[in-house]
Amino acid sequence: MKRRTFIQNISLASGGLLAGMPILNAMAPFKHVIIGHNSHQYKIDMNWGALNSNFYPVNDCHEMVQDSKGRIILLTNHTKNNVIVYDKSGKLIEVWGTEYPGAHGLTLNVENGEDVLYISDNARHEVIKTTIDGKVMQVFSYPKESGKYASKDLYIPTETAIAANGDVYVADGYGEQYIMHYSAKGELLNTFGGKGDDDALFNNAHGICIDTRNPSDPTLLITARQQNKLKRFTMAGEFIESSDLPGAYICRPVIHGPNVYLATIWSGDGSEGTGFISVLDQDNKLISAPGGSTPNYSDGSLEPMHQTLKIFHHPHDVCVDDDENLYVAQWNSGKTYPIKLFRV
Repeated sequence: MKRRTFIQNISLASGGLLAGMPILNAMAPFKHVIIGHNSHQYKIDMNWGALNSNFYPVNDCHEMVQDSKGRIILLTNHTKNNVIVYDKSGKLIEVWGTEYPGAHGLTLNVENGEDVLYISDNARHEVIKTTIDGKVMQVFSYPKESGKYASKDLYIPTETAIAANGDVYVADGYGEQYIMHYSAKGELLNTFGGKGDDDALFNNAHGICIDTRNPSDPTLLITARQQNKLKRFTMAGEFIESSDLPGAYICRPVIHGPNVYLATIWSGDGSEGTGFISVLDQDNKLISAPGGSTPNYSDGSLEPMHQTLKIFHHPHDVCVDDDENLYVAQWNSGKTYPIKLFRV
């Protein structure tokens, strides 16, 4: 894979129109608005990361991570440049990747002192491990050996999580809803989950992460997006508990400090264009919903959530930087670049 490095960003004025301009213009009234609740409130930067779309187009902006150098890495399923690397100010550093038509999940892990990426490609039906600059290191292909899949096309991975010992967990969020547990060498160790509405099953196992907030007892957090639930499992795949988030169709969980951040792609009855951001506390209770209604618990249960400000269309991921600012990547949102939220 050829790496393409750029020293300077080409200005918007020098050629091409910015994709998604109508959506950006519609957001103009929110320029000075503070969004969110309680301890997690934010100002909006609507132009962060905006590039010349003739040179650096995006399609769906699926996920974002921050690397060990502080750079913000965006994954898009546009094969002109699947990966766009920014600094925190939104300046372009480099782009790479033309071979990931279904680029969906992006996980960063530090291995032997080096950043590596795990790309879940739901068109290729596999997970690809690369160096931070795009060299392929390993491929986790369709898990025929699991006995759960009649054909490769039924396996549609959406996300990965990497354990401290190097084990890899893959969520088949758009396929048969199983979670694959591999060794670092790629040996399939366990398969759990599957389609269904029971506690240990999933309706859209969209995202997965390893919860290390209790270092002595790491667990898996897995979203069941269509069920409006965040489910906790042991590392061996045994169900522990669910956190109910009625009205919130959550994507992958992102842990930063004591909090869990989730892009909420739809809300209320699941209508188009109704997304917001969910921020949970150490007990997985919703404490802030930038762009959404005020979280309110009655008799221990969260009242149904809904969008209140049309700032976001379809948020698909949240990246939290080392200053606790948020970067929001969006699916099916007019080919727009990410939105940055500054913590206030």
